[in-house]
Amino acid sequence: MSEIYNIYCDESCHLEKDGIPVMVIGAVWCPLDSARTIAERIRELKEKNGLSRYFEAKWIKVSQSKLQFYLDLVDYFFDSRDLHFRAVLIPDKSKLCHIRHNQTHDEWYYKMYFTMLKQIFSPSDAYHIYLDIKDTRGSEKVAKLHDILCSNIYDFSKSIIKRVQLVRSHEVEQLQLTDLLIGCITYVNRNLTTSPAKLNIIDRIKERSQYSLKRTTLLKEEKFNLFRWCPQEEIL
Repeated sequence: MSEIYNIYCDESCHLEKDGIPVMVIGAVWCPLDSARTIAERIRELKEKNGLSRYFEAKWIKVSQSKLQFYLDLVDYFFDSRDLHFRAVLIPDKSKLCHIRHNQTHDEWYYKMYFTMLKQIFSPSDAYHIYLDIKDTRGSEKVAKLHDILCSNIYDFSKSIIKRVQLVRSHEVEQLQLTDLLIGCITYVNRNLTTSPAKLNIIDRIKERSQYSLKRTTLLKEEKFNLFRWCPQEEIL
């Protein structure tokens, strides 16, 4: 019997000329039936650590005073059998040559989204995809992404990828978790060390995942899956 999954997507440093070489696109996913329970459990962790249940957990908000909450959130992710994470790491987007590949940065961006999501999809299940609202082109981006994803897996009736929808991250706990995990990967691969609290969280994720956060994991890794992508010309 098929199952429906919710996929919560976010990206870090995805703009072409933002001056930051590292880019990460990632997603947390869980069964639809577990989504409400997971969100409520994360709100309980906020309250347990003296925060409002409506506090928006984000990588940029990590601080020493909130460290225990973020460590608890990381542990909850690894302890929950219903939560999974997948990300694509682009170590240096300044090396991209879109002209050579006859594409725009936006077209490449959609390719990277498909590269990230295709490992999650199963033809026997169905998916609702949620993206954080980031700019005024959000609705256009969502419609195009839905069409591209469906086309790439021959889902022309949209029976597998049923929905691609914009949401507000402060209202969706799983999306906040995605932000935290991709923020961690970005920080590690930018070789930043300015925040002791962030380094503590990185150490906990490394310990729980048994991965360096810089290299591709096993293809079938189901809990914390990372793919380090590089242009074809780097491989040759």
